[in-house]
Amino acid sequence: MIRPAATVMLVRDAAEPESGDGALEVLMVRRNLQSDFVGGAYVFPGGAVDPLDGGPEAEALSQGRSDADASILLGMETGGLAYWVAALRETFEEAGLLLAKRPEGPPLLVGDVREEARFVAERALVNQGRRRFLDLCNDEKLQLLVGDVHYFAHWITPLGAPRRYDTRFFLAAAPPGQQAAHDARETIAETWITPRRALEGHRRGVFDLIFPTIRNLQAIGRFATSAELLEAAESASRSVPTIEPRVMADGNGIGNGVRILLPGDEGYDDAPVDAGDLTGVNVDFNEAIRDVSRAANTGDGASEGGAVANAQDRS
Repeated sequence: MIRPAATVMLVRDAAEPESGDGALEVLMVRRNLQSDFVGGAYVFPGGAVDPLDGGPEAEALSQGRSDADASILLGMETGGLAYWVAALRETFEEAGLLLAKRPEGPPLLVGDVREEARFVAERALVNQGRRRFLDLCNDEKLQLLVGDVHYFAHWITPLGAPRRYDTRFFLAAAPPGQQAAHDARETIAETWITPRRALEGHRRGVFDLIFPTIRNLQAIGRFATSAELLEAAESASRSVPTIEPRVMADGNGIGNGVRILLPGDEGYDDAPVDAGDLTGVNVDFNEAIRDVSRAANTGDGASEGGAVANAQDRS
């Protein structure tokens, strides 16, 4: 079973960029070490799309994008807005950041100690399943800023993984003034980091990353500032390709006797597309992903940009 999922890259500019590095930083959270899929890896906030993330109630609480508009971008007949709402819900659950505003009033969660304490308590209830995210938005009279969140990438987990997800990646500016904090449950750390430093840390073996995360870091790392990246992402959001890696048994492969291939790679069209084709392939998928990820993270990855890189090249 493939579950729909959404994840979001929140970006900002560093107040004091390091010498030789751009100002662009992205928020990353670390998976719980006990996670069944690459525990301990640094990822972007995100998770599975819940049925309650969609529907008329969610659309009424969303500002700047209708379900029809969202569905067109994702190539769906209906229900596309649920991915945007899921991305914002997961960001609140895992990182404590809320991309929302009140129609009237000051910016959300900036300088009001009592409000911040109240939302900490509300977040705990949402994470415990005792409070619906949309009920919180309704009660607080919030509008979710889905119009400021840009569709960026589309990855489908290959056969062989413990869990398979059809994941849409999004991009948004970090909400000014809000402070990120991991949930100490699904995520055990958070950090703002430049793409270059994240990729370098992975090459040194001190910052665990997985393949899709690496490719997206390489893509956004082409940009020096968040403004440049967001502008390119907005213009490229209608031309996002689907990337579905395939696993092929190969005694000479990189990871535990398998190769993971991308569209365009030699042998991709001959790789299994059905679970039955992998019968007899004995592989530790997590270790295979780590091996493939190490092989993918060589150099600066400047050529890996996808739709957003193409938008930059056209500008």
